[in-house]
Amino acid sequence: MSRTWFLLVLCAGMAVSLAACSNEVPPPAADPGRGGTDYTEAREPCSQHNPSRNVYFGDLHIHTALSFDAWIWDVRTTPADAYRFARGEPIPLTHLEEGGQGTRTIRLERPLDFAAVTDHAEFFAEVDACVTPGSDAYDALTCVLFRRGDFLSTIAMANQLYLTNPKRPNEICGPGRVDCPALAGSVWAEIQEAARDAYDQTSDCSFTTFVGYEYTGVPGISNYHRNVIFRNANVPEQAVSYVDQPTLYGLWTELEQTCLEDTEGCDVLAIPHNSNESNGNVFFPRYPGAETIDEERELAALRGRAEPLVEVFQHKGDMECMNGLAGVLGEPDELCNFEKIRSPDSPDCGEGTGALGAIYLGCVSKLDFVRNVLLEGLKEEERLGVNPYRLGILASTDTHNATGGAVAEDRYVGHHGNQDDDPQKRSEAGKIVNNPGGLAAVWAVENSRDAIFEALKRREIFGTSGPRMVVRLFGGWDYPEGLCEASDFVERGYEQGSPMGGDLPPRPQGAAAPRFAVLAMREADFGQRAGTPLQRLQIIKGWLNLDGEPIQKVFDVAGDPNNGASVNLDTCEATGEGFDTLCTVWSDPEFDPRERAFYYARVVENPTCRWSTYDCIRLPMEERPDHCGDPGIDKTIQERAWTSPIWYQPVAR
Repeated sequence: MSRTWFLLVLCAGMAVSLAACSNEVPPPAADPGRGGTDYTEAREPCSQHNPSRNVYFGDLHIHTALSFDAWIWDVRTTPADAYRFARGEPIPLTHLEEGGQGTRTIRLERPLDFAAVTDHAEFFAEVDACVTPGSDAYDALTCVLFRRGDFLSTIAMANQLYLTNPKRPNEICGPGRVDCPALAGSVWAEIQEAARDAYDQTSDCSFTTFVGYEYTGVPGISNYHRNVIFRNANVPEQAVSYVDQPTLYGLWTELEQTCLEDTEGCDVLAIPHNSNESNGNVFFPRYPGAETIDEERELAALRGRAEPLVEVFQHKGDMECMNGLAGVLGEPDELCNFEKIRSPDSPDCGEGTGALGAIYLGCVSKLDFVRNVLLEGLKEEERLGVNPYRLGILASTDTHNATGGAVAEDRYVGHHGNQDDDPQKRSEAGKIVNNPGGLAAVWAVENSRDAIFEALKRREIFGTSGPRMVVRLFGGWDYPEGLCEASDFVERGYEQGSPMGGDLPPRPQGAAAPRFAVLAMREADFGQRAGTPLQRLQIIKGWLNLDGEPIQKVFDVAGDPNNGASVNLDTCEATGEGFDTLCTVWSDPEFDPRERAFYYARVVENPTCRWSTYDCIRLPMEERPDHCGDPGIDKTIQERAWTSPIWYQPVAR
């Protein structure tokens, strides 16, 4: 059955429109609100434009050989290669043959709709100088060590990232050596050129690129990383790196100045990621230099403007939640043990922060996980009147192979070049906890930069751990019980409430509790690959009680967690029933109009084999890595999707 026919049958069975379910676009519809003036760039208008919005899947976290760590791992793919891969073309991977060409080829089964190359802005110039024979710094000791491609290479180049006052290496960028600002600008121009060349600016609107980079601070060996994504081709002359601005408020302030104020037509957002390696530091509520509540409020607002999104999942693990951490009230969530890089018995940071998280050491903080950060946002909003953590949710790969969107468990070949390019290497400590990564999904009127960027800014976005599940979430006060059977499900969702990423409308007089309309569809069949049935649909609520305590609770609202679905671990054949679609209108049975709250949906598939199990069954028994018989390594996985929250704001008490 073709993907389109599958979706038609599926949607018809639900009595909802095709546009509500998929990114199969209906004929162009008139949109009086667009007026032909919404584009911030010169391009042909998209021929397919849907005011009810389509879902588009992409990856906003992709590294190439321009990143210092990827180059060390024998990655030689370029930003242009990364975009070719995202569009469905094959590219080479390590191992390298003489001349530096990869000897393996990889191709994405299903092209992405959008992508951004986000190479580490730190050392754009230094890497280029070190790998270019004849450069003024080619024979410098740092460059000689860098080209070795081993642990010393990382230390030689990246040691400044662990400091609070980083400097550029003098023997590369010092007097008589390389003009590093000029060379970094040339690399930055190469990144922009690749994004421009791959962007479909015809009326087909088949593929969208974004100019971006990664800000890569690791002070105290704790992760402070952000991906910086620009709306269009109007970008600053230089990428603001950790070496340029070693504080987060410095980054956000300089982005506002160099982009929003100094560059006409520029818009930008930052996306924090890998909070699970931060020992609580990525989201700890600090307001440096603030001496009054008003000054704290200003800094909180700056943070909220700069960072409207967060990466909840990528190849280095899940960052939604973890059980057993201090200060987290509510019943344990059985699904929080998903794809963790840190052991549950790691020391707890309590109400403070720690160090060494980037090497999986030190304490684990509740603020390493997005659900608790959202709760912290409610607390700060109660205190300041501003929520610095109104975060939409997405996922990505963080691939360092230029293979954005390579998320299939049964085709995983690693994301770290020669560090994990065969089953034995992937089984080593520190690699077995990795995974293929996830995808970002946006609800946008069309596949253009402006439309997708607007979706990112308004947080109408969700993340998946890989599969292309489709999820819609609306919150309001008077959705009818039979809305799932209505042909205008989506239109009424917007008209009577707010989509994921927004606020509940003001509470009407006499309304008892908010109502949430949520629709989930399994990944559609594609070629020879069948989508996995869904098992259950959940609403996760976080709120502040009247004593100011943050509490969380998980509600099963549709599906069957006891459906008996299982996997044959010798063949990875899945058995058991599941659901093609799950849809419900749910009302919060514990709602108190005086309590500040948020709600997001989580969709969970039936179990399937984890990538490590596929690695094992492909090998003869005598060649299987030790983890194949290790009961501590999960053999199956339940892929999932997480929507951005919908927030409830109580009236003043």
